[in-house]
Amino acid sequence: MPTLPQHRPSSVEPTARRRRRPPRRLVAAGVGLAVLVPVAAQVRDWLPGDPLEPQVVDRSTTPLLLALDDLHEYHAATGTFQVVVDREVDTPYVPAAISGERVSYLATGTADAYVDFTGLDAGRVALSADGGSAVITLPAPRIDEVRIDPAESRVLDRDRGLVDRVGDALGEDPAADDAELTALAERRLAAAAAGSDLADRAEGNTRAMLTTLAQSLGVDEVEVRFEESPGSAG
Repeated sequence: MPTLPQHRPSSVEPTARRRRRPPRRLVAAGVGLAVLVPVAAQVRDWLPGDPLEPQVVDRSTTPLLLALDDLHEYHAATGTFQVVVDREVDTPYVPAAISGERVSYLATGTADAYVDFTGLDAGRVALSADGGSAVITLPAPRIDEVRIDPAESRVLDRDRGLVDRVGDALGEDPAADDAELTALAERRLAAAAAGSDLADRAEGNTRAMLTTLAQSLGVDEVEVRFEESPGSAG
């Protein structure tokens, strides 16, 4: 029998693994990023501000002048006053623990002393023949209304009876009666302002102001007189 040729297994060398090359687009992007980063840093240094910082745009309207009035009062002095109003409301024949309220309210307010120049005529100024001296007669200073400062005023303590607390739980506002409390504080502060030296200070400041003004106009001797019966506005 003919012998079949025997095939020897040929030795196959393992093919070397090929290193994967990155895509050209990725390489180009990396090179571009490497170039742009320092360039962007330099451009950022050239700019006046941070280009990444949020910009605030103000589109507010232009302020409008709604009214312009002449002042006919010279506010010559201001006083700040403070009082603690302690008010208690009781129900007859009912214990305070059941019905009633006690409130302590700290009120801070200011009041001005002013001289009213409305209606003053030339007869209020008596000038000497040589113009070297003058006598000015003015109304007495008045105390303006007290202005309560809400930022400096507050309720220190509020103690209410059981019935009143139940009313609070049902939606009643305990501060609804504070308007009367504020009015009481205003009356107390107004009395304090009237009893202070605020009007005297207003006289001194007004006298100094008019004396300086008249001397600047060439009047050497100035006497400022005030009428009697200082009043209170409001």
